[in-house]
Amino acid sequence: MLKDLVFSNESYFDQILCHFRYLLTLFLLSGYHKNAHHSRMGEIGTIESPGFPNSHYPPNVYVEWQLRADPAHRIRLEFTVLHLEKDCNNDFIKIYDSLVPTEKQVICGYYTPNEQLIYLSSGNVMLVTLVTNREKNFPGFRATYSQVPVKSQECGGKLTGLNGTFTSPGFPSRYPPQIQCIWDIEVPAGKHVKVNFNKFSLHDPKQNSHHCTKDYLEINNNRMCGEKSTNTVHSSRTNQIMVKFYSDMSYVDQGFLAEFKAFEPNDPCPGKFQCDNDVCINPKLKCDGYDDCGDMSDEKNCVCEAFHVKCRNGFCKPKFWHCDGVNDCGDNTDEENCGHCKAGEVACRNGRCVPEYKKCDGHNDCGDGTDESESVVLSCSEYTYKCKNNMCISKQNPQCDGEQDCEDGSDEADCDCGTRPYISSRIVGGEESSEGEWPWQVSLHMKGQGHVCGASVISNLWLVTAAHCVQDTEKFMYSQPDQWEAYLGLHTQGKTSTLTVQKSVKQIISHPEYDPKTYDNDIALMELDSPVNFNQNIWPICLPAATHEFPAGQVVWITGWGATREGGSLASVLQKAEVRIINNTVCSQLMNDEVTPHMICAGVLAGEVDACQGDSGGPMSSVDPNSGRLFLAGVVSWGDGCGRKNRPGVYTRVTKYRSWIREGSGV
Repeated sequence: MLKDLVFSNESYFDQILCHFRYLLTLFLLSGYHKNAHHSRMGEIGTIESPGFPNSHYPPNVYVEWQLRADPAHRIRLEFTVLHLEKDCNNDFIKIYDSLVPTEKQVICGYYTPNEQLIYLSSGNVMLVTLVTNREKNFPGFRATYSQVPVKSQECGGKLTGLNGTFTSPGFPSRYPPQIQCIWDIEVPAGKHVKVNFNKFSLHDPKQNSHHCTKDYLEINNNRMCGEKSTNTVHSSRTNQIMVKFYSDMSYVDQGFLAEFKAFEPNDPCPGKFQCDNDVCINPKLKCDGYDDCGDMSDEKNCVCEAFHVKCRNGFCKPKFWHCDGVNDCGDNTDEENCGHCKAGEVACRNGRCVPEYKKCDGHNDCGDGTDESESVVLSCSEYTYKCKNNMCISKQNPQCDGEQDCEDGSDEADCDCGTRPYISSRIVGGEESSEGEWPWQVSLHMKGQGHVCGASVISNLWLVTAAHCVQDTEKFMYSQPDQWEAYLGLHTQGKTSTLTVQKSVKQIISHPEYDPKTYDNDIALMELDSPVNFNQNIWPICLPAATHEFPAGQVVWITGWGATREGGSLASVLQKAEVRIINNTVCSQLMNDEVTPHMICAGVLAGEVDACQGDSGGPMSSVDPNSGRLFLAGVVSWGDGCGRKNRPGVYTRVTKYRSWIREGSGV
């Protein structure tokens, strides 16, 4: 039977002192818990942070649970809810594979329910501790524990046949410490065998991924550890291959999911292109400018066309990547000859050159604000960030970057946004998201129609969507608030959870200068009928300041339930796709000069990744590299078809509407 030792409420510093003594000797254990409550549990029990689920956990506490299973059993600990402060230096949980805290697994932040945060002990004991500081406090956690019998052979063995799968012990749970497995794989004679890893995560913060001396997997006498992409393939030169897995006594991870497959030695990739690393890809992806293989072998020996930039290293890259600020060639060829300025001139981000004396003169001589945004003079302009005390700073993107730049700290105020307490709207070429991965994503349903458009949560009362979503047609009154229902925290259409909230719409504010012919000013606000309570699946995205820069080449994410191919039906599970911001000048050329300064373009210009019907009004999310927060860079607006080559998606540029959003919503 499992035994649960419930926490005591001694002061934080007293607990730390006791914890130090605890490390010295086991004999102090009983004295350390002299005020603890003991209770005997059945084979399944629950541990929770203090106050959960009715209140946030208190500050300055040290909480400890001892779990003990029957002999010849392991302890299985599964977190069903976990929402702690993101910074592990402040609030954290540590899990020990013993009753003595000598080695640990530290977890903090937030994990989505479908991530299956599960830990297995190597023996029949486990120690769980929670430490909080006096700063911000969060909802906390709930975990269930149970005991599972130790099997005589938990992993490894003989695998035969044409194909099959195998995993680390307990996958997708964390594998237990101190375990070793060996798989002998054999396919029919005359064939060879390849092993592909669909998931590989053997990360240890104390281990160099090039040496792999702690947890590792060995195949073809090569050790692997750390994180590996799904392009990781190993092949044999016979019909047999051996795979070994080893974990030491600390820092477990999710492990791996692998599949083996027999193949004909003279045709390893039927109908596909074989990469140098043995990965098989669609032949259409060869010489498209992208590293689809993972080792660049699909971009070697290419003949550059007129629409390519020819790199010195032999690669061919799309010409629209020329001078976009990103070294796509790898040798910087695509960023050369970009109109370098002469002595006495300022180089603008858009490639223009202006006289040095015009820098910081309060006028936008560059046309993109470069000459004013880099000014050290604290005079305010449309290119400087304005603090609440009316002082201005020239630092690029200072808002919520984790550093106080304004004297009054206003650049770091109101920053409870853009975190995933846990990483026409169309999504083509994307993949399914995880539950809670995009907590600001909203599904807007028209009564009698179901999902029609997307939106973004910006506060507990307000959403941002596209103006073209709320324009009346001959058949439907889309401008009427009572015709809409907003689903927040939704992951799968038609399948709500306890964390999904359905709200009616109180009012709709469409931009007064929206042009239905050009889609200029394609933005609207929706006010909910009542405030929503935030949870792990519902959280606002950060609104960028008017001066926030989203440069060409920057990676952004588009999300929604739109069609996954042109002419296809809506997706049931929320889709996500990674794209890059495209220079507006290039985008306008590609889109017949229909792109205005109020718009921002993004996509993969080789095609097949885009937003599609049904995602209009949804977010284009950009991760701030300093703080990790996500900002609303754009609102899905329009495009030419779905995932067509050289036809990027066009989005409403949110920075152009920051004042309008504040005036309409107060956010």
